[in-house]
Amino acid sequence: MQRKAYATGTAALLAALLTGCTSGSGDAGPEDNANPGDTGRPVVAAQPGKYRTLPEPCGAVGHDALDTLLPGIQRITDPVQRDRAYQGEAELTYDTDRKVGCRWKVESADVTDRLSVDFERVVSYDNTVSDDDQAQRLFQEKQAAADLPAPSGDTAPPAAPTPTASAKGSPSGSASSPAKDPSAANPSANSPSSSAASGSTSATPSDSADSAADLQPRTLSDLGDEAYLDDQLSTSGPTAEQRTVTVVFRTSNVVVTLEYEEQPTATGTVPDSKEMQDRARDLAARLDDALGG
Repeated sequence: MQRKAYATGTAALLAALLTGCTSGSGDAGPEDNANPGDTGRPVVAAQPGKYRTLPEPCGAVGHDALDTLLPGIQRITDPVQRDRAYQGEAELTYDTDRKVGCRWKVESADVTDRLSVDFERVVSYDNTVSDDDQAQRLFQEKQAAADLPAPSGDTAPPAAPTPTASAKGSPSGSASSPAKDPSAANPSANSPSSSAASGSTSATPSDSADSAADLQPRTLSDLGDEAYLDDQLSTSGPTAEQRTVTVVFRTSNVVVTLEYEEQPTATGTVPDSKEMQDRARDLAARLDDALGG
């Protein structure tokens, strides 16, 4: 009888131990799975961009803007051809919500004008980078590739001798040579006509220099979130010169690139920089307004 009691007690003890182990392992579960680090915290995704779609590019530029940038379009006598010129040619794209563009080209007897407008909606696939930040990176890459010159204010102008009364009257101070010193020797500087004109020409060199500085490739502060303008004059033949004005701006996660080209047919004719820049900037401002920037 004692052996039977011992066996029964042993079995009860083993059952109690097994029950305790099972209970203990269940209590330790949450403690073992708990992570003392930050992995349990929710990851906050970067903010999406403002724009989810893009405008129809060929319809984004109105007829009045095309009349200004492409003057020859109004000289097209055939109404079918003129309407086709207004419509432009859409750039080939496989996703109209990501990148679209349109091109216009008008040839006339004295000049050929070209205009292109491109819209790119930037989407970040990195949860830690917002669409706006990704678009800003793309814009900065474009600006770096443009290699804009340093602002004129960063470099001190060369010292010039104090102009004398006769030097101020020198006719050499013209807008065609703003970088030249108007006090350079000139035999006609003391002539009566030169002295009489001194009041109107004395400010011409500095005004011309300021104007040239205003027209150089530069960043723009009044367009979108950030913008820049590039202006290049190239020679495509023995005498013909082509000017290309490019305006690029970013509004939220959309980057807009506008390129305006003009090439005269007459030899020795140079497209006017200020006129082309004004036209391009005006159109860029209209596109920014249309985007709601």
